This record gives sequence, structure tokens and C-alpha cells, in this order.
Amino acid sequence: MESTAQRNDITLERVVSSKALKMGNSFSCQVCVAGFLSGVCLTYFFLAALTSSGNVEFGGFSFLPASLGTLSQNASSSDVFNNGARKLHSQKNEELDRKEKIMLLYSAWTAMLNKSEDNNDSQLWSKLGLNISQVPKAPHMENCKSSAQVNKFLDSRRENERNPGWANWKGLLRMKVQQENSTVDTEQVHAEKMFKSKDAYPPWISGSDEDNFPSTRKVQHDIWIHQHPLNCSDPNLRFLVVDWETKPGYGIGAQLAGMIGFLAIAINENRILVTNYFNRADHDGCKGHSRSHWSCYFFPETSIECRDRAFELMKRQEAWDSGIVTGKQNYRSKDIWAGHVPKVWGDPWLYLQPTTEINGSLVRHHRKMDRRWWRAQAIRYLMRFQTDYTCDLLNVARHTAFGLQAAEMVLENLPEAWPEAVTNKPLSDMEQYVWREHKPWIPRPLLSMHVRIGDKACEMKVVGFEEYMRLADRIRKRFPNLKTIWLSTEMQEVIDKSMSYPNWKFYYTNITRQVGNTSMASYEASLGRKMSTNYPLVNFLMATEADFFIGALGSTWCFLIDGMRNTGGKVMAGYLSVNRDRFW
Repeated sequence: MESTAQRNDITLERVVSSKALKMGNSFSCQVCVAGFLSGVCLTYFFLAALTSSGNVEFGGFSFLPASLGTLSQNASSSDVFNNGARKLHSQKNEELDRKEKIMLLYSAWTAMLNKSEDNNDSQLWSKLGLNISQVPKAPHMENCKSSAQVNKFLDSRRENERNPGWANWKGLLRMKVQQENSTVDTEQVHAEKMFKSKDAYPPWISGSDEDNFPSTRKVQHDIWIHQHPLNCSDPNLRFLVVDWETKPGYGIGAQLAGMIGFLAIAINENRILVTNYFNRADHDGCKGHSRSHWSCYFFPETSIECRDRAFELMKRQEAWDSGIVTGKQNYRSKDIWAGHVPKVWGDPWLYLQPTTEINGSLVRHHRKMDRRWWRAQAIRYLMRFQTDYTCDLLNVARHTAFGLQAAEMVLENLPEAWPEAVTNKPLSDMEQYVWREHKPWIPRPLLSMHVRIGDKACEMKVVGFEEYMRLADRIRKRFPNLKTIWLSTEMQEVIDKSMSYPNWKFYYTNITRQVGNTSMASYEASLGRKMSTNYPLVNFLMATEADFFIGALGSTWCFLIDGMRNTGGKVMAGYLSVNRDRFW
């Protein structure tokens, strides 16, 4: 039996438990208990953070863990505040210093772009507080003079050789081997045999055969051989000499389409095409012999020897009478704009891969597949190599659009002491001959979009900018890392609407654009000949390098961009068009 004391203890415990239960059910008690437990938890986690991290900053104050002593007896609250303020100030200074360095690097690259013979180099770099040896290479800019030298090498025949210096080796590697031929060993002989192989194809074609229109490498090889005969003085050679179209209503796209027609005539009649006056190159940006000629922007369509021979024959009436030389006046408009596509290579257009989509469906066949294939081959040949002038234009465009982003990227890999620490060293062979062949950096993936509306409505069905963006969103659903668009348009309305798409980053050239229904001829006249030629060509070439493209096949300009992409290794990137060509 339980003792009296035990019973009293049990009774007391029950009474206390009952009281506690009643108190626990009261609201005020619940609040107190919750507050107490919360305090315990906060204290626990706070102390855990202190002991694990070494210190905690909160509101500018620095707290030390108990293991290191709470606050030093000699430290006042103002010392703690000043310490925190100094750290915050230091962080702000570091961020400010980083931004200043980004701007310094960007400014240095800008100065290098703007350099001319009239500039005083010492004054230029003195203003920046730099010397050129402290400036790292700009990844988004190309060495235009070096590229022009390599391209000239690739666009010329070696003495007594049928084919130019093409090979399975890239340009500078090929040049290096030729320069280092003091000792001829077995490997050297093997290399030379490879270089002279008749199977070597033009170096301006990228990607595999499946990444280009059918027969692209063969066609480009044959056009170059046709346009560069071994002996331009051969009496059996015949020439077609023409100026570019100069009518005010003709845009660059129409001018190119016309010249493509003449190239087809030249091949069909076994003539050498020689282009003459190009009004869009008649400005002070094109220097010397290249002024007023296609060769201001791209390598000429034939050799200097053949040009000189053709111009010499033009002065002889008997050359015209005998048909050795012909010109535009010898052909009907239909022959130029809708003439026969060369069939030297059979019917390769019958094998075009269906990678163009219109209204949600892939286009498998249409009435002008032959013309689409031929225009692609012709525009690729005419634009096979850029001159240093065009290269400079692209450098400026890339630097304006991507320069700050490139500077931030490069700065992350420079020593903290830059620019005091000199980083540039002599280039290794890998850097000079191998990595140099990579194209200039641009943020990828990149979508190019050419929006053509305005007065184009008289030639094709036009759609609003919203439809272009709907197609852009479709691409991004498949490629979610796509965030940037290179926007090409003549209309200010389109630029304004792009502001309504904050989830996209747009890049575009900074020029005055059309407002309302101003005609293209009037708009181009307002820009001036130089600007109205340079900025469209920059947009055109940027579109050919982009990962994806959205345009309107009803526009000749978009049609030609499509051709350049389909002979530049981008067939499988596809083409989303808002409409179809009006002749299909």
C-alpha cells in the first residue's frame, strides 16, 4: 500500500498538472511560451553562426564569437562602427575600381579602332595613362590588316600553278610552312603535294557539305577558276563588263540581284564578268583605286590582270563588234533578272534540305528552287572575302554593341594590379597560327532579325513586329539560353516596340531611322551615300554570322541573307520566315 506521503505527492502532482494544463490553455500563456521558445531558437542559431563564421556583420557592426572574446574592453562602439564603415567603403571602392578599369580597357580598344595616320600615338596613350603593351587583345575585334593579307594570299595563284594556295590547312598555317621551307624534308614534300592537290576547296566555305546547299564547295571552286583564268591575254577569252544599277529606286538588294543575273549570263556564255562603276562606293571612305568599285567592300570578282585586259578591249570597237566584249545593252531585262540558271553542275537544287518554315510548315518545293540555289552561290562568291575597310566597319559595330561586355569578360582574367602589371607577351605559334583562325567573339547564341515593313507593302505581305517576336519566342522555347537579338530595321517604330520586350536584349546600329511611310529612296538620300551603304552591309554580315535568323523571304535582302547563311554552314540552323517570296 502507498504511504500517506506518497499519496500526498501524487495528489500534489495531479493538482499542479491540472493547473498547468489550464494555464496552458490560456491565450496569454501560449503567447509567452511561444515567445520564450522563439527566443531560445534565435539565440541558438545566432550563436551557431558566430562560432562557425568567425564574425557577423549586421547593419555595419562587426560581432565576434565568444571563443575570441566578445568585444575587446578597449574597443568602443564607435570603433566597431568605423570598422564596418571602412569595410563597406572598401567594397564600394573595389566595385568602383573594377568599373573604372572596364571603362579604361574599353576606351583603350576604342582608341585603337579610331587610330589613324594623323593621330599622335604618344599623346593618345598619354591621355589614357597607358601604353599599348598594357592593352590585352580584344576578343571581339579582328586584326583587319593581317586578315586582308591572308585573304589576298588565298585569293591568288602561285606562279605556274593552276589552283591558288588552298589546302586542308588554314591560311596562316599554310603561309608559315612556305616561309619555313629552308630545309625540305619528307614531311615538307608531303605537305607541298597536299597543297597542290586539285581536290583542295575554297577556304571561305564553313561547315560540312550537309551544312551547306548541295555542291557548294564544288561550285565555289569552279566559279573562282572561271573568273581567274591562267592567262588573261588569251585571245580566246571573252568578257562581260557592266556597271552596277544606279536607278534611285534600287536598294542594295536589288543591285546585288542584278549582278547575280550578270554572273549567270557570264558563266552560261563562258565570259569573264568584270564589274565597273559601283555608285554606293563613290564616297570618301573608299580610297584609291577601290573608290566607286565593289573592291572597296569585298575582294574583286576577277583578277587585276583580267580587269585591265577587259578595259583595254573596251576601247576597241572591233572587240564590241565581234562580241569579245559585251555589256548591259546587249541583254534584255528578262535575261538579267529572270534568266537561265547555270546548269554546269546539274540540278543540285532538287536536293535542297527543307529547313525553311513558313506558317508553321517546312517548305519542301516551290517554283524557284533553282534561283534560290543559284543566288546563294553567287552572293557567296561575290562576298567571299571582306576588305580591311569592311572588316573595320564590323569591328566598330561589334565594339559598340559588345565592347563593354567583352572588357568585363577580359578583365576577370587580368591580374588585380592591371594596368600596372604588363600582361602582353610575344605570341606563341599556337596563338599566332592556330587560334587566330577563330572568328571574333560575339555573345552566343545570337538571333538576327530583319524587320522589313514600311513602303515594302507594295511588293510583299508585311506583318507586324509582334509576329517576328512570336517566332523568336518559339526558338527560345527550344533553346532557352537564347536571350539576345541583333535587330536590323529601317523603321523607328520597330525600335520603339522592342522596348516592350524586357526579357530580350536587343542590339542595333545607332542611326536615324524612317518614320511613317517615307520611301526607301528618300530615306537613303537623307542618310547620305556612305552611311546608307555601310550600315546595311554591317547588318547583312552580322545576320550571316548569327546562330538563328528570322526574316521575310518576300524581301530580296532577306532572300540574300538566307543565301549567305546556306553557303556558310548554317543550313541546319533553319530559317523562320514571316512570308514567302512573291514568285514562289
